Amino acid sequence: MRAITVRDRDAGVGGLTLADMPYPHAAENDVIVRVHAAGFTPGELDWPSTWSDRAGRDRTPSIPGHELSGTVVELGYGTTGLTVGQRVFGLTDWARNGSLAEYTAVEARNLAPLAADIDHAVAAALPISGLTAWQGLFDHAHLTAGQTVLIHGAAGGVGSIAVQLAREAGASVIGTGRADDRDVALGLGAQTFLDLDADDLHHAGEVDVVFDVIGGDILERSAELVRPGGTLVTIAVPPTVQPKNGRAVFFVVEPDRARLTDLAERVRAGRLNPIVGAVRPLSETASAFTRHRRTPGKTIIQVADDQGVQHS
Repeated sequence: MRAITVRDRDAGVGGLTLADMPYPHAAENDVIVRVHAAGFTPGELDWPSTWSDRAGRDRTPSIPGHELSGTVVELGYGTTGLTVGQRVFGLTDWARNGSLAEYTAVEARNLAPLAADIDHAVAAALPISGLTAWQGLFDHAHLTAGQTVLIHGAAGGVGSIAVQLAREAGASVIGTGRADDRDVALGLGAQTFLDLDADDLHHAGEVDVVFDVIGGDILERSAELVRPGGTLVTIAVPPTVQPKNGRAVFFVVEPDRARLTDLAERVRAGRLNPIVGAVRPLSETASAFTRHRRTPGKTIIQVADDQGVQHS
């Protein structure tokens, strides 16, 4: 099968190569998914799990990408709850070969059924962004109706979903980003938008929750905005600054089949609109890693179409 592989940790994005790889093995409780669409996280080439397994052994050449939408083609021993031919979407394991391939092995529990009326590209934009947004806002920050949340990167993959979920929950939303993100963020439901290049963050005033996806100076300055009892949540790096009389939380998204199912139902009902910023064929994955920040939403790699035609 064809897949995007990485072999040299020092090569960065330039080391992403389209290559032939062995068809994956379905371990116990696995399924093999024929990947139609895949998502990636730009920083994953820096993750230790991209280069070694959980025992610390080198696992290159490895296949990056950890979001997928596709069709089950094989069941491993003992696998229950899914069937061959079923449309599914979800997360691949961090320390196993990922979704930027024609086929991949995934634990069945990390996948959710996908309705026929949701496009594979849309579904592939949901797993990491949707689960991260939900877990950050509600599991970690405990956001409730009437509170105010500041969401950095409000037009990005995670931020755009977080804006929509926070608004539906009855929170007031302040979004941030670049100047050309303003219309997207406001269109998704943010009541206020701050340009990170031109506006003073203190214009946000005190907020109950800060949701950070950027890190660095933005993360440190945001701690000052959290009112007593509030929460700063970040997925960028463990924070070095704590809000005064508040708390700071760094977390890594966790698979959750039930929540994926809920997010998909929200999409079907028109209550959630994942933004697919660009769709690229598998052969253009390296340029997609480089160019993803130039478009709002999530960049998706289309691996196969519904008729089974592979992209070259």
